[in-house]
Amino acid sequence: MSGAALLSTHALEARYGDFQALFGVDFSIGAGEVVAIIGANGAGKSTLLKTITGLLRAPREAVRLDGEPIGGLRPGEIARRGIAMVPEGRRLFPSLSVEENLRMGKHSGRTGPWNLDTVYSLFPMLHDKRAHPATSLSGGQQQMVAIGRALMANPRLLMCDEISLGLAPIVVKEIYDALPSIIAGGLTAVVVEQDVGLARLVSDRLYCLQEGRVTLAGISGEVTREDISRAYFGDQPQAAR
Repeated sequence: MSGAALLSTHALEARYGDFQALFGVDFSIGAGEVVAIIGANGAGKSTLLKTITGLLRAPREAVRLDGEPIGGLRPGEIARRGIAMVPEGRRLFPSLSVEENLRMGKHSGRTGPWNLDTVYSLFPMLHDKRAHPATSLSGGQQQMVAIGRALMANPRLLMCDEISLGLAPIVVKEIYDALPSIIAGGLTAVVVEQDVGLARLVSDRLYCLQEGRVTLAGISGEVTREDISRAYFGDQPQAAR
């Protein structure tokens, strides 16, 4: 990454009660980048996103947006500053229609290019099903609703947590095919992804976490399978490239 970071973490730690989930995580992403976070189940990937978005508390100086400390702020305040998350499992409101779920993304009060028209243009099948209960849709369509809801917040930074989980490969391809259009509008994205090959394909850089620690940071097209294997299972952290 060149230039100043849009978002960065500094020796970030996180806990669930007495259990420590993150240990001294240093992470950064520049404006316009797509950065993937990989790692085995329980490695701390989702915890990192939850801590950045305020769902878990962080020391104030440990998370910075445009160089300004935002650690420990409430999730709503972080959303108003331009960070939105597509959560693992989608977390749609079952009592609301597709369109009502999408409108929930406007709560941040931010303005920008994303509205119902642009979301429907990105995912045309949602327009046809806009009056349907959101949870009556297929898993892939529900994931599109979750992404659209996050985009409706007009974020600067979109954080996607396991958006391919449980979906058929053809559906995953359809969702990730939309990513270039999303980024073309000036968005920056963090993608947590179990599929290492897919993570490398869609990202500029990647980080690997193992047991709450960064074990690899590098340019996606340059890290090798051996690098990734060591980062998943080895003991020695790999230097950033």
